[in-house]
Amino acid sequence: MSEFRSAVKRYLRRVPLLDRWIRLHLLRHRVRTTAYPNWQAVLESDRTAWREALAAATGGPRVLIATNVGGYSGGVTLESMLAVALTLRGAEVQFLLCDKTLPACLMCEVGLYPQLRHFTAQGPGEDLCEYCFDPAREVYDSLGFRTHRLSDFISTAQRAEASKLAAKTAAAEIATWRRDGLAIGEHAKAGALRFFARADLDDLPHGDAVLRRYFEAALLTTSAVERLLGEQPYAAAVFHHGIYVPQGLTGEVCRRAGVRVVNWNPAYRKRCFIFSHGTTYHHTLMDEPVDTWDAMPWTPEMERQILEYLRSRWDGSQDWIWFHERPQADLTRISAETGVDFSRPTIGLLTNVMWDAQLHYPANAFANMRDWVMQTIAYFARRPELQLLIRVHPAEIRGSLPSRQPIVAEIGREFPVLPANVFIAGPESQVSTYAAMAACNAVIIYGTKTGVELTSMGIPVIVAGEAWIRNKGLTMDARSPEHYFALLDRLPLPARMDAAAVERSRKYAYHFFFRRMIPIEFMAPAKGNPPFKLELTRLDALRPGGSPGLDIVCEGILSGTPFVYPAEASAAATARAGG
Repeated sequence: MSEFRSAVKRYLRRVPLLDRWIRLHLLRHRVRTTAYPNWQAVLESDRTAWREALAAATGGPRVLIATNVGGYSGGVTLESMLAVALTLRGAEVQFLLCDKTLPACLMCEVGLYPQLRHFTAQGPGEDLCEYCFDPAREVYDSLGFRTHRLSDFISTAQRAEASKLAAKTAAAEIATWRRDGLAIGEHAKAGALRFFARADLDDLPHGDAVLRRYFEAALLTTSAVERLLGEQPYAAAVFHHGIYVPQGLTGEVCRRAGVRVVNWNPAYRKRCFIFSHGTTYHHTLMDEPVDTWDAMPWTPEMERQILEYLRSRWDGSQDWIWFHERPQADLTRISAETGVDFSRPTIGLLTNVMWDAQLHYPANAFANMRDWVMQTIAYFARRPELQLLIRVHPAEIRGSLPSRQPIVAEIGREFPVLPANVFIAGPESQVSTYAAMAACNAVIIYGTKTGVELTSMGIPVIVAGEAWIRNKGLTMDARSPEHYFALLDRLPLPARMDAAAVERSRKYAYHFFFRRMIPIEFMAPAKGNPPFKLELTRLDALRPGGSPGLDIVCEGILSGTPFVYPAEASAAATARAGG
């Protein structure tokens, strides 16, 4: 059924106006039905206790929950729940929402604007904004929280200045544009790339105009949050993701003002979320100290748990989202489809979605993923004794925002005829990434988290970009193009990873999937995007002691303690109980 739905979506995208109408119609339907939590039903039997909790929290540690983009119903769902839980722990919670005031934001995407000149002239449009601000405000108002509006903190003069700067700044200079140390241009560029679902804006019709809209929105967000923080002191600010516009700029301003930042994102495992201190998890997971997990006692029960979960990743049965219902794991069939001969030395290469989370990472050996792929293919053209199997990420076509810059097309432009020893499994292929990579001598990755899983299987991994497995002492991390090609010169490798390295890899995988991914049991799986909903009937589950995972999250927000769930304790209890 999911394959059928994907086919329908691909068809509709060929009919832009119809696609836009259907998507907005579905959004309207979700807003009226299941998109947002019904807190009135939850409070039905706890209304007096809730009013008392709100009153008691006044004057407590003040927390800003900067949802900003209310159209992301997953953000409203989780963040309203966090607000209630924090209030029950004595915190005074306030919200921040964009009230139809920004000229561009992460709710916008090119597929919603069949005629781009309308977006460049008018921005998101009333028909999109009306499904963003009002529903979120109603949820927060129903709980009695104070909600700030971005427009209240932007003066007429600041609007004029932002408009002027966005118009006069050279497009090529926007990405690196900074003010008072704030990386305003970086998030504007990331927002524009996300809008187009591309990794670059080169030669795009209206590309510069869209970038300028995001730059203007970034400047306005920066000014608004600066003024808000100047008027209201906060102990911490909580908001989803931490990049793009407006979230990335909210983080930039909060960090400079000394307000502790907490970012979150849905994790891979069902009913779990990743929280990080300071900035987006895209950065923090790479720089997390090794001793956070390396000194962790390792038991047979923990190993059993992680191996069971990693095997479930092949079909996604324990995850929010998966891309194949029936992945093809038979090597004979994979060989027949791709042309690769697994009896010969084969090196795997895993791509990412090119536009996703385009941030600056100083450690990257290459300018971007495209550059890395092309240089790698050119290298293997000179190594005919090796085969290169490129597995394109299925999210290119099956993700919530399909890529409009497919890597296969990019490869075709650079290599009209592929080297005879280079093979591709495209994003539409049912080839099991895990089965194919397990048959390889080694695997090269850029930013995919699959490196965590492959090292746990004992498969040597070379990292060229910002993968989270980097800096753990488990992979060969390229520091420069020269170093990268020196690592490739060592291929094929004489052996798999040794037993000690595999055990460390599994410890990190356990930490990554079971400790950093914090379970919040009443955030239940749901169809659509976001893939979760609130399942709650009473406030008791949100009080201290009601949910171990939620306790860790709230303590981290209020006190700055690590967002690490002690899953090893439950593993020990299971072992004592005999499994």
